[in-house]
Amino acid sequence: MKNFMKHFYVLGMLCLVLASCKKESQPQPELISNQKASSVQTESTQLLTEGFETGSKGAYASAAVTLGSGSWTMDDALIGNLAGDVKSGSQSARIRNTGSLSMNFNISANDSTTVKIDHAKYGSDASSTWQLWISTNGGSSYTQVGSTITSSSSTLQTASFQISNTGNIRLSVRKVSGGTNRINIDNISISTGTGGGTNPGGGPTAGDDSHLLLGNPNAAVANITSPNNYLMDQTYYTISYNRDRGTPNWVSWHIQSSDIGSTSRTNDFRADAALPSGWYQVQSSSYSGSGFDRGHNCPSGDRTSSTTANSSTFLMTNMIPQAPNNNQQTWEGLESYTRGLVSAGNEVYVIAGSYGTGGTGSNGGVTNTINNGNVTVPSNVWKIIVVLPNGNNDISRITSTTRVIAINTPNTNTINSDWKTYRTSVNSIETATGYNFFASIPATVRTALKQNVDNQ
Repeated sequence: MKNFMKHFYVLGMLCLVLASCKKESQPQPELISNQKASSVQTESTQLLTEGFETGSKGAYASAAVTLGSGSWTMDDALIGNLAGDVKSGSQSARIRNTGSLSMNFNISANDSTTVKIDHAKYGSDASSTWQLWISTNGGSSYTQVGSTITSSSSTLQTASFQISNTGNIRLSVRKVSGGTNRINIDNISISTGTGGGTNPGGGPTAGDDSHLLLGNPNAAVANITSPNNYLMDQTYYTISYNRDRGTPNWVSWHIQSSDIGSTSRTNDFRADAALPSGWYQVQSSSYSGSGFDRGHNCPSGDRTSSTTANSSTFLMTNMIPQAPNNNQQTWEGLESYTRGLVSAGNEVYVIAGSYGTGGTGSNGGVTNTINNGNVTVPSNVWKIIVVLPNGNNDISRITSTTRVIAINTPNTNTINSDWKTYRTSVNSIETATGYNFFASIPATVRTALKQNVDNQ
């Protein structure tokens, strides 16, 4: 009987261990956050996103255009913003005849690289076909990748290509049939790794909960040659840092119930020693006397599972000069509301950032920079929140009716304390920033989510 009870006990403990493997009930929040950090690097890393929201080209004649991701040659192609142009933001590329879009720069790929491109026919034009070509020698020669794609829909569809080449590559999108009929190209993304696809086995999809699961809005890279769009994995969140502004462009993170605990606020504001050698490090005292708060992007309250998690949010690379009432009232209200959604049985993906120059703090008057010009004061502070019920296979569960909260606030001390006053669409934030959000979400869903304005 004793041996029987012993075996029964062991069996029962084994069942408990297996049950604890569910995503929603992980008992070790410190371990969860470390797993998230590695998933950004090894599961899915966004190398490039291009949504054609920045740059301007109103004629079809061949010319090089500087876009958010770099220089592209647009031949018999332009950047369209007319009613007939199918787009997820305010602009997309439009190609006619046998025109093309070609990168004038290289990116480094590996043997598990995925290229996704949204496409549609322009206005009431008839169908056309196009191809993706790749160069591994700096543009001297190209070879076709995958099959020829037909654009016959008047809404954006997503074409996906797998690339097995390693080393430097550059892409060219080439229209090959349809004559003068035009096509629109939008949201070109290049990523490495497994990403967040559907898992038919029913468990968590590779990439679930990773901070960049929904995409890398401006193709930030961890390379010192990109000082104003420098990707930093901070374990508990991921940022695109801007060296010349001394602030992040954006910060992205995921919140689930295990991230919210009882750890007290550490308040250990400090310079980020992980910045590349020679870069200016904003200090804990750099905002003193400026009239602006050291405003968190990823809030302290979102990382209370452990002292280490909370302390990570006090790195100065996570801060912006934020008007005190904006930070302590409007922003705090939205942060508390977001954590309330998590407590109510949801998980959320959040991305926050700032743009522009010139804010008004407690000292009055518009201030452009502080800390002897080393830190730029933004004119606007924004945030996007995607809300999902707890579960697995997150990308596949996002639909056109998924709740998305987007706000854009002025960085002033006379701001309304009610964050709901500043609700807007993701499209409008894209227009203001030039970023491309939700690149990992299927095109038809993405388009609907970007144009909605939350009213709950």
